[in-house]
Amino acid sequence: METTLQGVGVSHGVAIGEVRHMGTAVLEPPAKQIAPGDTAREQGRARQAVEAVAADLNARGQLAGGEAQAVLEAQSLMALDPELMADIERRVAVGSTAERAAYDAFASYRALLAGAGDYLAGRVADLDDVRNRIVARLLGVPMPGVPDSDEPYVLIARDLAPADTALLDPALVLGFVTEEGGPTSHSAILARALGVPAVVALPGAGELSEGTVIAVDGSSGQVFVEPSAERRAALTEAAAERKAALAASSGPGATSDGHKVPLLANVGGPADVPAAVAAGAEGVGLFRTEFLFLDDSATAPSQEQQVEAYRQVLTAFPGGRVVVRVLDAGADKPLDFLTPADEPNPALGVRGLRSLLDHPEVLRTQLRALTAAAAGLPVHLEVMAPMVADRQDAKAFADACRAAGLAAKFGAMVEIPSAALRARSILREVEFLSLGTNDLAQYTFAADRQVGAVARLQDPWQPALLDLVALAAEAAKAEGKSCGVCGEAAADPLLACVLTGLGVTSLSMGAASIPYVRATLAKYTLAQCERAAAAARATDSADEARRAVQGVLSGE
Repeated sequence: METTLQGVGVSHGVAIGEVRHMGTAVLEPPAKQIAPGDTAREQGRARQAVEAVAADLNARGQLAGGEAQAVLEAQSLMALDPELMADIERRVAVGSTAERAAYDAFASYRALLAGAGDYLAGRVADLDDVRNRIVARLLGVPMPGVPDSDEPYVLIARDLAPADTALLDPALVLGFVTEEGGPTSHSAILARALGVPAVVALPGAGELSEGTVIAVDGSSGQVFVEPSAERRAALTEAAAERKAALAASSGPGATSDGHKVPLLANVGGPADVPAAVAAGAEGVGLFRTEFLFLDDSATAPSQEQQVEAYRQVLTAFPGGRVVVRVLDAGADKPLDFLTPADEPNPALGVRGLRSLLDHPEVLRTQLRALTAAAAGLPVHLEVMAPMVADRQDAKAFADACRAAGLAAKFGAMVEIPSAALRARSILREVEFLSLGTNDLAQYTFAADRQVGAVARLQDPWQPALLDLVALAAEAAKAEGKSCGVCGEAAADPLLACVLTGLGVTSLSMGAASIPYVRATLAKYTLAQCERAAAAARATDSADEARRAVQGVLSGE
């Protein structure tokens, strides 16, 4: 008998197939004692396992490329944390086996992370994955991860570690469902990049029996267990219609009455460029430059290294707009040479522009590298600062851009509520705004983007978040300047219409979402988008906002 479960849809499309469960965590190693003479051997085993896992994560990142590479390299740095290794060696020195010492050391670090505030607590799943891989290697058992199967299936997991999501084979994994996570978690972002239908934050997902047939609707967040023939036919027909609409849609982004809305791509580096070009991106709305700095957390890359990497992206969009975010370090992306250690809550500490202003030589080198990379290219380079809180921040960044001789427009990201509330003041110092809705939601609702329990507050349809978007867009219009959205909100086709109605001037998203957004925008006039935006803001919840917009755009 068909039953329906409701989660959070994070990646468009429909998947129908049998359930396969992610490999479970490694069993707890026995608490054996080693002979004193075995200490050096066990410590050597532990070091070898840690180094092998770190190397494997790096290799997976290089294979995956783009955003996945940055995430996996951050996990590799977790594995190589010198304090963790020292703790493992201390435990071996007092008699633990290598595997038990690793298990206990990670458990201790896990407890610290879980108690360090919601932002860092959300990284526990990544840490657990690193632990499981190290312990599995020491025990000589298979690594936890994606199940082996010759037939396509729908993957079920409590949560998906980035190392698993990054290398999913879309030919075998029809879609995935997780109990944890949220719409802006690492797994959700990577699922959209892969074009794999996905639903997260689904209570009871782990209780679905192996081999059960389910249908996953990555747009609505619904999961149908043992779907009827009628349900399968309806979902398949809807998917076919959507595919046909995507195929018929091409060219620049615009509403049906010709109001232009440039559709740009979010990229993490050169590896993401081919997909963006293939999707018809009109440029880049968010070039995350962290990937280059995460290769080595101890030192910053040279100006020459940066020029080479940036130029690869800039050359791919002749005549287009490429918006580069300068290094956004701190919180879950710590760098030894830049970010302070032992902050009680790094998400609310010295991160983003704050770190760069404390280390002006790092910012100066990056700005000079960007200027050199764009020299002689027919590209419209724009550079923006992350985590701008007020006009003082904006002025400091603008001054740094001028001092470095930056031959480009410079702007500010709106990720902190204060920046939205005082957007007009900030725009007196910079030339454009870009709304990072992922962090803006996180700080507006005090809701960590990695924690499934607060996923409803990370929903970009929340009316309070739309109010802040409207404030920023209205301020930009008053100043005669642009205001784009580069958060994952732009990847929702219906919400893209709302953002357009709020006055947002461009939308940037993962490449896989561009055709969906282009096709949906082309169905409605600007006036319809404006009515939809007003209807959404008049509600009191994300669900009410969705329903109100669906009603307006369907003519009800």
